[in-house]
Amino acid sequence: MAEAKTDQPKEDRETAYHWRNWSREQRCRPEVMTHPHTREGLIEAVVNATTAGRAVKVAGSGHSFTPAAVTDGAMLRIEGMNRILEVDRPGNRVKVEAGIRLGDLNRKLDRHGLALENLGDIDKQTLAGAISTATHGTGAKWRNLSAQIEAIEIVTADGVLHELSEASDPDAFRAARVGIGALGAIYSVTMRTVAPFRIERFDRTRPLGEVLAGMDKLADELDHFEFYVFPHTDTALCRESTRTDAAADPPSAVATYAQEVVLENWVAGAFATVTRFVPASIPALSKLAASGSGVSRKLDHSFRVFASERQLKFTEMEYCVPRANAREAVEGVLEIANRRDLKVAFPIEVRFVAADDAMLSPSFERDSCYVAVHFDRHGEGHKPYFDAVESLMARFGGRPHWGKRHTRDDADLRGLYPRFGDFLAVRERLDPGGAFANEYTERVLGPVVEPVAGKKRRRRKK
Repeated sequence: MAEAKTDQPKEDRETAYHWRNWSREQRCRPEVMTHPHTREGLIEAVVNATTAGRAVKVAGSGHSFTPAAVTDGAMLRIEGMNRILEVDRPGNRVKVEAGIRLGDLNRKLDRHGLALENLGDIDKQTLAGAISTATHGTGAKWRNLSAQIEAIEIVTADGVLHELSEASDPDAFRAARVGIGALGAIYSVTMRTVAPFRIERFDRTRPLGEVLAGMDKLADELDHFEFYVFPHTDTALCRESTRTDAAADPPSAVATYAQEVVLENWVAGAFATVTRFVPASIPALSKLAASGSGVSRKLDHSFRVFASERQLKFTEMEYCVPRANAREAVEGVLEIANRRDLKVAFPIEVRFVAADDAMLSPSFERDSCYVAVHFDRHGEGHKPYFDAVESLMARFGGRPHWGKRHTRDDADLRGLYPRFGDFLAVRERLDPGGAFANEYTERVLGPVVEPVAGKKRRRRKK
């Protein structure tokens, strides 16, 4: 049974509204902003926008670093669509509105005796935004979040609500699972779930050489393995997690606050500020940050271990490479990050994800290693670093994370995704007029074209 709405606010509209993303790097002033709270409100908002000739973009929590949601047409803010619509405990599935934030979804699932099988390392995103960009966690045996989808309801420019599943329309379903916002406005998602489980996680430092030599083994033996490396150090900070039947034994609220807020955000933020103004301090502070404080342990319900607090703002690029190329890719990034002229103070992050079959998933048909690089968000200091890493990743057929910085366009990406053309065919079918296009989707997918003549359609106001 669906959750009852506590209120049914009117669809409110604002003009000359200023929107910015979480990291404050992407900004726009939509001509119209709509806050739908219901399926009917979402359909109405889409039809009103397209009837007026405006492009439509859906914005969630703004946790993408790319301009995927940017528009000066009509922006739909969907956080008000946050109900659980159906719970099927025997079938291990749940149908939810797409504007729900992952953290809220996890807590509600827990109350129903359910859980998601894997999660990323933050839970502030809306479900729609997380699946549309192929958000992932880590675990060589587990796939990304969009691979846990069993059905999607999506509203197209004509106001039609399409119910997509593997049975009803396999091509559209495999496209919409990672759709980058280019196919329509997602109303609901049916997720496959599992019984609640606990995770025991140990955070510890290990010699970098040992981790590089053994990371394949660690990824295979541990349920969830990831590691971080600060430039100019020979130490890796490892997060080693195992699923367990043991009872939850969470750290105290004070200990959690000290670790996840004070140390990982406030102290890290102070380091970032110092290194921005005194770049010569980077090697010494990196060594201090990498020294760690022994071994820490956390045993709790899965969703409380997977996600951590992120208050420190930064910019990020992440690439997905075949797992067979993981060590070479990581070593290449470290060689770049250790260049003094690039002034890299943030760690690189390495995670492992199993293959899936969504057309535009970076892990499409290949077990993968994700390598993320971070930089201070102020100014353009990240550019030479990110450019060098991006050039390196091209050697391994690296695919960029759709929600993180990259410079690739459709000419680059077409050869990286075997079903790229099939995705474009679905886009032409669901959004033939390009109502959900913006500069970002046209850069990475190419412009929407006439199916026969090949001419670009009339550009809507973006």
